[in-house]
Order: sequence, then structure tokens, then C-alpha cells
Amino acid sequence: MIAAEEPNAIEMLKKAVSGLSAPFAVRSSAVDEDSAAASFAGQHLTVLNVHSAADIPDTVREVWWSANSDAAITYRQRVGLMTRPSVGVVVQTLLNPVVAGVMFTENPVTGADERLVEASWGLGEAVVAGLVVPDHFRLDRSGRVLECKAGRKRIAVRSLPNGGTFEEQVKPAQTTQICLDDNQLAALGELALRCEKIYGPRRDIEWAFQDGTLYLLQCRAVTTEKARSAPPLPGRRDPVVVMQHVDLFAGMDRRQTEQIRRLLKERHFKKGETIIIEGSGGAAFFVIDSGEAIVSNKGVTVATLGPGDHFGEVALIDGGPRTATVTAATDLVCYGLTFWEFRPLVERNGTIGWKLLEALAKRLRSASSGDERAP
Repeated sequence: MIAAEEPNAIEMLKKAVSGLSAPFAVRSSAVDEDSAAASFAGQHLTVLNVHSAADIPDTVREVWWSANSDAAITYRQRVGLMTRPSVGVVVQTLLNPVVAGVMFTENPVTGADERLVEASWGLGEAVVAGLVVPDHFRLDRSGRVLECKAGRKRIAVRSLPNGGTFEEQVKPAQTTQICLDDNQLAALGELALRCEKIYGPRRDIEWAFQDGTLYLLQCRAVTTEKARSAPPLPGRRDPVVVMQHVDLFAGMDRRQTEQIRRLLKERHFKKGETIIIEGSGGAAFFVIDSGEAIVSNKGVTVATLGPGDHFGEVALIDGGPRTATVTAATDLVCYGLTFWEFRPLVERNGTIGWKLLEALAKRLRSASSGDERAP
């Protein structure tokens, strides 16, 4: 409901967050995320060190939208979960841990009945994102250490005073220093037992130690390979006018275009950020409100897009592979529309569906005559 700009939901979120201490960590919790057959780790957005409760609604929208990214859609197609994402978002108080990492209650490589722990200094993002070679431990079910291997922990992810994170260089003496002691390993062994008792076997756990206390951050199944929008801000383009210049929607009247406009979500991209990826699956269409984007094909720049331009509309019809890569050349503001919102509108509105058929027929004729130029 937050993503749909429901005012009551936004107020409820603000009220709920008011009981938490800043800064915050905001992460996805999709209904079909992190099952035994599919792990969406790394596919959906996590935002760390959100410094103000006032920024939480916008951050929640960004995390929600990440389920529609090309990377997430491609993964859904690969694992056979090409259905509309149902995404909840978790807001937590962000810790400032001395050490953090991950733990598997069964060895994910060998299947052995043992605990596998990987740890590094600072926030666990260093381990999860593969930024370091973490310390590596194997424990039996009683907590006895079977193996202890030092990694090379050259950086630690830390929180910035005004929000966000940075990579701090670790002192040379700490690079290969074991970051967990016997008491901490024993506490992790106990946590593994408790998680298995409550959630079941074969758990993938994220954890952190702060001020001597062990915190459980996330617990999910170990994955096996088998197994209505706000009106535009003052000074911005009217999305209805912009949409009427998109080939796919050009034949529609203002009332029909307004129905589509209500489904648009504002999206922000940083300079250099990749928005869609050539060859990947897609489920979102974008209209540029401000800024510029570069379109490339096989690494060669083919177009520069600016305010009023659009890209990715074919994904609204077939969800097929992207034909080009689009990258933000500057900070970019777009209006985004996903297949999941668009299809139900077309299914219940035959007039809009017929207009789309006409537009697609025109597009097909242009492509056949060699005039197709859309990215």
C-alpha cells in the first residue's frame, strides 16, 4: 500500500517507525523470497543507514520497486517464479557492530551436518557482498570448533554520520586477525540450535555482535539449485502529456492515458546507474522526467535520451529480453510502470487493448520497413 501512495498506509508507517531508534536498515521481505528453491539475496535492494524517519517512506518505495528490476525479473524467469512480486519491506534499527557475518546450519557445499560461519569486521555487508575474504569456521552441532581459518579482511563497511555507508581500510594487524573468539562462536552455535527449533532445519542466518550482544538479523532457508500515484511536483512535466507522445499510447485519448498515468511510480537513479540491461528479462517501462540516459547495444552507444523520452515499453506486453542497455548519464528522475499493474488494466478495458493492438501493428510495419528506431 505504501507503493500505491495510500495516505493511511504512509501515516501508519511513520507512526510505526517513530518507535524505533535511528539510523535504520530497510530491506525486502518478499512472500516468495528466500525459499529452499530460490534465494533472492542480492536481487532486491537493501538500504543501510537511513538517518531520518522522514526518509523511510521514500526508501520503502525504492526497496519495493527493486523487485521489478531487470536482475530480479531475470532471476524469477530462471527459477520459474514469473508472477507478480508480493513484497513486504522490513525496517530495522541499524546496528554498529564490531563483527558480523553469515552462518549456515548445514554446510551448503557438502551437505554435512555442521555449522559454517563466515565473519568480518563491521557491518555484515562486507561478507554478503563479497567485499572481503572472511574468516571461515566450521562447528559441529555441539558447538565444537572443527576448523578455523583466517581470511583477508582489508575493509570494513561502516556507517556515515549523515547516512549511507563507506568502506573503511582495516588496520594491517587486523586484516588476518581472527575476529571471533570462543565465547562468540559458542553463542553462534546456540543461535543455530534455536533457529532450527523455531524455523526448521537448513537455515541461512545473518547475525552481528554489538556491545557484547549477539543479534539475529535475518533467518531464511538455505537455497538449493534443485530445488494511485501522487501528482507531479510543481515545475515537472505532466505525465499524461508525456505518455501521449509514447508510440504505444499515442492513439489513446486523455481519459485512457489518465488511467495509465495513475499506475506510474516515480523512480530516481544516480549518475552511472544501470536501469535496464541488454539480454535480461524485463517487466518495467520508463518515461524520463528529468536528466539524461545513454542507450547502448553490445557496448556501443546508439542514443541519448532526455526529458519526455521513454524506453522499455515492449516489456509491458511480453516480458521478453531487453534489446539494449540504458544507463543514467546524469542523476535521473523517471516515471515507471510495471507489467504487473498494466496487464490487469488492459484485461478489463477492451478499448485500451484495441488501441495497443493498433500501435503494435504500426510498430511492426515500421520494423518491417527498416524504420524501427526505438531503444
